[in-house]
Amino acid sequence: MGKTEQIPATLQERYDEITGLTNQFCQQHLNEEYRDLCRRMAVKLCHKRPSPIATGKTNTWACGIVYSAGRVNFLFDKNQTLHMQADELCQYFDFNPKTGSTKSTAIMELLKCG
Repeated sequence: MGKTEQIPATLQERYDEITGLTNQFCQQHLNEEYRDLCRRMAVKLCHKRPSPIATGKTNTWACGIVYSAGRVNFLFDKNQTLHMQADELCQYFDFNPKTGSTKSTAIMELLKCG
């Protein structure tokens, strides 16, 4: 699905890697709405100048994107129908929750959400 989002050519491979990770996580643990939200967030990050996703590990970005989507949608609230612990999410991407939270905060500031 990557090329239909009009990703700058220099970032297409990074976008594909990051969304491949977020897609897999959302398919296994969340749903299509989360998958689509994560993709849109990745597109927006690709269009930032300079794009922050040009550097850093792809799994760090993937974790931060899913964590951000979860924060704005109350994923970590056990009273929600669809919920999980932040620890579980971060463990999937091989990060501790503090790292996931820190990256999520940075992403939310970049995208001016939450």
